[in-house]
Amino acid sequence: MNNLETYFNSPREVIFCKKCVMPNQKPSSIPEFKHTKSRDGARYMSIDSEGICDACRQSEVKESINWDGREMELIALLDKHRRNDGHYDCLVPGSGGKDSVYQAHILKYKYGMHPLLTTWAPMMYTDYGYENYKNWIEVGGFDNVTFKQNGKVMKLLTRLAIENLFHPFQTFILGQKNLAPKIAANFGIDLVFYGENEAEYGNPIADNSKSLRDKSYFTMGHLDDMLLAGIPVNEIIENFDVDLVDLMTFLPLPGTEYEKTNIQIHYLGYYLKWTPQEVYYYAVEHTNFKARPFRTQGTYSKYNGIDDKVDDLHFFTTYIKYGIGRATYDASQEIRNKHITREEGQALVKRFDGEFPDRYFNEIMEYIGMRPERFHELCDEFRSPHLWKNVNGEWKLRHTVNKDGTDD
Repeated sequence: MNNLETYFNSPREVIFCKKCVMPNQKPSSIPEFKHTKSRDGARYMSIDSEGICDACRQSEVKESINWDGREMELIALLDKHRRNDGHYDCLVPGSGGKDSVYQAHILKYKYGMHPLLTTWAPMMYTDYGYENYKNWIEVGGFDNVTFKQNGKVMKLLTRLAIENLFHPFQTFILGQKNLAPKIAANFGIDLVFYGENEAEYGNPIADNSKSLRDKSYFTMGHLDDMLLAGIPVNEIIENFDVDLVDLMTFLPLPGTEYEKTNIQIHYLGYYLKWTPQEVYYYAVEHTNFKARPFRTQGTYSKYNGIDDKVDDLHFFTTYIKYGIGRATYDASQEIRNKHITREEGQALVKRFDGEFPDRYFNEIMEYIGMRPERFHELCDEFRSPHLWKNVNGEWKLRHTVNKDGTDD
């Protein structure tokens, strides 16, 4: 084991899962409001004594589940909340991607529910992403409440999150996560459905529960302890001419407000077997969902996370910080679903991981007010020494799943 410095409190030794292509460097849980460079308290995907990661173990668990029994649990839950009095009986957050299309459509047309859709709008819509969003509502036949953030504040927080955390989506994700309970509370809806649980991607299997009611997950603590973009909320207000009301969009409900509700938040993927490729085909069939007209930079697929132009840049930053690019995520998932072999996954990672997403890069930099040169400087600042080595002016990974890193 080397003694090189590690950033983000990540595991010092790099170990790859023997079943998929994911390393143990993938963060599985991060304290979102105390999101500093040291990342104290962060959890990482574990790999067991047999060399298998949490996500692959979860895929094995899925194969042994009685899905007919799980569906009966779902029906019982829906019957408890079903309404026929002109009110919505569940809420489905999403942007019109394949997963939210599937969630909303199957709840309404197979199980007879009356969902309200809610959308935390992408920062920079792609043309095809916006068409999918419209088709989700218009072809699918749904009511939707879309929340468009204060553009000035969203740009500021995105730039700050890149500078402090090298995470273009950090504050965006916070707002996205916290919107659904707020909308549900406003409309008197007690049942909220997300899609897949993050255990599918490496969070601890114990997190794969069917319901979330934990107050700490969706409610705001003391304002003095809150950080956005790695900066205390009070400092943002003081230094950037921003009012508290401008930032409340990104923060959870106060605990006292949440306790007054009966909101239950469930993962539909707990009740229905979730296979991304099949979900994609379902969305195509029922709402004319369209994949990207070209391959997504950094990977080989065309239909995952395609609604926001910033999405590709986000995955590039994970490659810099953790040595994990978008192809690693996509290939690992397809290996678990037995659509490709590990050897095929290794080849895809070698070919596409770390490809720079230049298609929208300059447009994004102009949008948030950052010099492109500054972004590239930050790339070097956020490379953890235990992952990267500079060889004759070129940065190379020390360890790769193909065992062709500088230290392999």
